[in-house]
Order: sequence, then structure tokens, then C-alpha cells
Amino acid sequence: MFNKGQIAGLMKQAQAMQDNLKKAQEDLANIEVEGESGAGLVKVVMTCKHDVKRITIDPSLLAEDKDMLEDLVAAAFNAAVRKAEETSSEKMGKITAGMPGLPGGMKFPF
Repeated sequence: MFNKGQIAGLMKQAQAMQDNLKKAQEDLANIEVEGESGAGLVKVVMTCKHDVKRITIDPSLLAEDKDMLEDLVAAAFNAAVRKAEETSSEKMGKITAGMPGLPGGMKFPF
């Protein structure tokens, strides 16, 4: 099935991919994305590891209905999470692209 050279090559590829995945995960902690709602009146900045860095609320909303403000904050958070997930999937997908034998849609880390 496999000879020693092929197995050694596969092991080297696996180690390189593991190193690349680890670096990419570390990089995701530094990539910031922004979600917004209410035409930019509420903004949430978070990393691709879902650490929230900033929340910005336009002062005009402070006199508005509390429930509406809460809904806008929730919507901005959800938009930021979606962007973080998309960015993470894109970055990790570039690393795993072209690796033989990996099923499509496989998510990392395992």
C-alpha cells in the first residue's frame, strides 16, 4: 500500500499542516472584524476568536427606546460573529486546500 518513503512524506506534510494550522489559529486572535446594525449606529469590533474589543453606540440612540437599543446591540454582535466565522473559515480553508484525502467541509481544529 505505502512504502516507507511515502509514509515519511505524508508525516512531513501532516506536521507542516499542523504547524500552519497552529499559526493560523494564533493569527485569528489578532484579526478584527466589525459588525454593525442600525445603519452603523451600533458597532461591535471583535477578533476572529470572538473576543470583543469595542462597542460603539451613537449618542442619538441613548434617548431612544431601551428595547430597540438592546435589539440593535444584539444584531451588531450577531453580524460581527458571522464575519468572524467567515474570516476564520476562509483562512483555515486556504491552509487545508489541496491536502489529499481530506473530505470536503472538514473543519479544523478537529
